[in-house]
Amino acid sequence: MRDDIKKNADQKMQKSVENYKNTLAKIRTGRAHAGILDNVMVDCYGALMPLNQAATVMVAESRMLTVQPYDIKMAGSIEKAIRESDLGLNPASNGSTIRVPMPMLTEERRKELIKVVKSESENAKIALRNIRRDANSELKILLKDKEISEDEDKKTLEAIQKITDMYALEIEKLTDTKEKELLAV
Repeated sequence: MRDDIKKNADQKMQKSVENYKNTLAKIRTGRAHAGILDNVMVDCYGALMPLNQAATVMVAESRMLTVQPYDIKMAGSIEKAIRESDLGLNPASNGSTIRVPMPMLTEERRKELIKVVKSESENAKIALRNIRRDANSELKILLKDKEISEDEDKKTLEAIQKITDMYALEIEKLTDTKEKELLAV
């Protein structure tokens, strides 16, 4: 039973770290990568759908994305969706292909993005602590119901803390890497 709690906590923490990685990937650094447009929703024949279901997004150059709509009639609404997204991008269409240049980041914008990264880092650590707290609560219930001994409880609490520390360190490394990436000109 206690191994299940430990395993469950480990899996949830791993998912939290993956979620944090995905969040970091969406914070742009001036370099083009197709994942930047993952959250852009396009009005496609009256229904909203993710851009990647309405077009192919490719990295043309280090600072340029190209978007190739599956249906050429959708080019206008795809261009509009990219422009109206909160990404600060200015796409240009040449008929069948939409080119999306990645603007240079200003020093002020870099500092704002670092604040966002630190905030997201703290949110990820809070998620880890919440998972740890839930696992510890489950252990306390098992101990109270005398399903595990105090020694087992103590060992499992220590193991859960080690897992938490390991994932917190991974979050720190990811945060440091992203900060260096943002500060690189």
